[in-house]
Amino acid sequence: MAPRQQRRATLSYLSDVLPTALPPIFDQAQGTTANHRKNIVQLRKIQDKCAGVTEETPKGIKLVGERAFNALFIDMVNRVLPVKKGVAVADRIVKFVASYVAYTTEQDSASEDEDDGTSSRFVSKLLRHLLSGMEAKDKNVRFRVTLMTVSLINGLGEIDLLARARDKESAVRIQAALGLAKLQSGEDEDDLEEGQESLAEVLLDLLRYDPAGEVRRAALYNLPRTPATLAVILARTRDVDPILRRTVYQGSLSAAGLPDARVLTIAQREEVVRNGLGDRDPSVRKAAAAMLGGWLDQAEGNLVEFLTRFDVVSSEVAEDALLSIFVTRSEVFEHVEFGDEWWNELTPEKAFLARVFSEHCIANKDEVRLEETMPVVTALAFKIQDEYNNLVTLTVEGNEDVQDQVFIVGELLRLAITLDYADEIGRRKMFQLSREMIAQPNLPESLIPRCLDVLSKISNGERDLIRLIVDVVTELREGDGEIELSEAPTPSRSTYGGPSSPSRRESRVDPNDPEAVMRAALIDLRCLLICISLLERVNTPLQDNSVFHGLLPDLIIPAVRNKDEPALRDQGLVCLGLCCMIDEKMASNSFGLFIQQLTAADDELKVKVVQVIFDLLMIHDIDSLIVKTMPADRVVELVRHMLVQDAPEVQAAACEGVAKLMLAGMIQDETVLQSLVLLYFSPETADNQPLRQCLTYFLPVYCYSSPLNQRRMLDIFGDTFAMLSQLREEFEDATDLLPLSQMGLMMVDWLDPHKAVERDGAVPDHAIHLDLAIELVKGLLTESSREVRKTLVGFLGKLNLPESFETDAWKTKAAFQLIGAVKQKRPLPDTMSRNALSRFEASLVKRYPELEGYDEEVFRGEGAEHEETQELFGFIDDVEDMVESPEKPGRRSSRAPASRRGSSVAPSERSDASEGEATPVRRRAPPRPETVEEETEEEEEEESDVDGMLGTDDE
Repeated sequence: MAPRQQRRATLSYLSDVLPTALPPIFDQAQGTTANHRKNIVQLRKIQDKCAGVTEETPKGIKLVGERAFNALFIDMVNRVLPVKKGVAVADRIVKFVASYVAYTTEQDSASEDEDDGTSSRFVSKLLRHLLSGMEAKDKNVRFRVTLMTVSLINGLGEIDLLARARDKESAVRIQAALGLAKLQSGEDEDDLEEGQESLAEVLLDLLRYDPAGEVRRAALYNLPRTPATLAVILARTRDVDPILRRTVYQGSLSAAGLPDARVLTIAQREEVVRNGLGDRDPSVRKAAAAMLGGWLDQAEGNLVEFLTRFDVVSSEVAEDALLSIFVTRSEVFEHVEFGDEWWNELTPEKAFLARVFSEHCIANKDEVRLEETMPVVTALAFKIQDEYNNLVTLTVEGNEDVQDQVFIVGELLRLAITLDYADEIGRRKMFQLSREMIAQPNLPESLIPRCLDVLSKISNGERDLIRLIVDVVTELREGDGEIELSEAPTPSRSTYGGPSSPSRRESRVDPNDPEAVMRAALIDLRCLLICISLLERVNTPLQDNSVFHGLLPDLIIPAVRNKDEPALRDQGLVCLGLCCMIDEKMASNSFGLFIQQLTAADDELKVKVVQVIFDLLMIHDIDSLIVKTMPADRVVELVRHMLVQDAPEVQAAACEGVAKLMLAGMIQDETVLQSLVLLYFSPETADNQPLRQCLTYFLPVYCYSSPLNQRRMLDIFGDTFAMLSQLREEFEDATDLLPLSQMGLMMVDWLDPHKAVERDGAVPDHAIHLDLAIELVKGLLTESSREVRKTLVGFLGKLNLPESFETDAWKTKAAFQLIGAVKQKRPLPDTMSRNALSRFEASLVKRYPELEGYDEEVFRGEGAEHEETQELFGFIDDVEDMVESPEKPGRRSSRAPASRRGSSVAPSERSDASEGEATPVRRRAPPRPETVEEETEEEEEEESDVDGMLGTDDE
């Protein structure tokens, strides 16, 4: 009787309480959205009570409570459907219903009772009712039904798809992304609770962070192009997936996806062009070129209008974009014309277009097209003169368009280099114009190299060019403007360190007149810039150009000594370095000065000094270069000192210089190579991207280019890996330091003989990975850290072992004997490592027939005749002593035999240099030049030192 009493009480709830419980809730919900959450929770409690009311029938259990609740709920909804659009109370009820459906569905989804289908049946009943009203005659009913249906679908879809967007299966995440894309159009940001992610933000997260390329592509396909999403889409031009990168250019940035490129900022346009045209994948480059073609169509085929999409004055990619158009749109290139009206009012875009067009014709050897379109030399010279006069006028007036005018003149000068100077009249006019421009004290610095290029093009050799520039420099410094070439300084009048230098300098400037001193310094700085531009364009030794010798004591050496004007001193050192590039004797005398600047100069100047030092080492014979400065065996110490400079930019410049020397085979020291490897992995260089990028290219290229280089990398493998393991311990929490296993695998990959390049008759060293295996197994015997041993044994499975005919049988036996020693004396602690070692041992036996029937006693007996065998068993026998007194965990035992630090084949042949310290953290002072006196505070002694470094005998 008890159940019947409970059932009747519940049935009475449906008839007495329920009809009066729902209307107040809907009445409150239509007034304000502030109470929706409270009423949703209350309505859910009512639904749960109703769901518990059931009735047993012969056909089964009847859900009378659910039916009563659903019917009353639908009755409440029906009261809203005829209300016309725009009534706020009806809109709040629609929002309330959608929120309740989402809430009740979410509650059932979180419930552990998977069989509970109360909410599913409720939602199904409600949707069927709403769908039946889609064809209603009343337009208000159709509107409300459609609005409520969309709201319900959005709410339901969001709940399920948000969870699926983070599913572990990529295929599920793809479908979730497609579903979210369809739902986001109906999402109202005003409905979002505080801190709740919108669907667009979920798609953006998938596009940015999802590890699967196909998921990122699905998000990209369905992401709308808005200012908020555009930046994320542009970032995908550097995605690791080439298909996604291509899709960005073919879809999001195409003419259809982006009707006007000007919605992007100039910086964004240049970034996408740079990334697209510079992509390593040909299909991406093709898509980027097609995008640029679309931009040209948006400009109606006008190349000048197309160039306005870029900042041609400072752009680095505008030229690549224009050349891409010339290649992909050949008809545009064929129709380019430069009539007389073109040159009347030049703009930066017009001058840029003419110059790039001319260089493109020369690159494609299309002289006919160049002659048809370009003006004659005389006409161009007069145009350059007019534009330069306009520049002078704008400078005097202080106009803001000065930079544009400087750019126009510079582009015209670059255009002048491409023309034919068979016309003598035009050649003389251009020569005279360039000569007069470079002699102007107020000529912008950026135009000095341009004038030098023109003069270099039309001069009768480097000797005449040097005489001309000496004449110009003399005019600027003397200020009379009447000096002829014959009056230029010669060795007979002013030689290195000659007595005429101080007197001439004193005659130019009154030291008591600060303004005169400043004017003289500015003129000297201008003259140094001209000399630097000259020296960058000549290769003739200074001994063959005696007219230039007078500038050394009069201009360059005083600038190097100058302590009052740092800019003058910096340019003087650069100029001196360029002189040393073409004069070996001067380079030998001046090398010590540049070494001193490694400690005396500021960081910006140190970069130039380091570049000068490495350029001199590359160009001149190293022994002859340093003979007056230091012993030959201290060059390596000098190089390593430059590698550990504190300034990142100096360190990067030194790294680039060392890489060039090592690739050229001019430095072969293993400690330098070890320093580069440690620099590459050190967390201290994580933010030094130029250094990391240089080493990312250098290390694999260096190893793959020569078997001897791979052998050097093998020789430092053991010690370097030990240092890396210590580095890993010291920077245990560093996020910029790679895992030890990853660093080791990179070194193993650099030693892969299959990746070595066969060139110049060099045959890859196929046995190098077998030698590495011997090195790794020795490490298992000497290493005390479990983690390091586990890492070492993991490398064995990554080795490419040679065939039996490609290696010495001694090496295979040595590796097999060492594996047996590990199992006997230093067994590995974990099962995974033991299995890895056993698999490697089995692969040795399978590959090398000589290991079948291997007898240790016979192999040991060979030691009487082979020194290598004696060293091997001596190493194995010493392992017992190391086990009895182990070192601290994680540290390599200091009692390891000498063969552990060298090659496993011939340890005695290794250089002791590899045992030196190579950690990039330590700092060392530069080697002291033997021929240079110790610096003092007295200026006279310093100047005499500089004279000793720079001075050479007259020839």
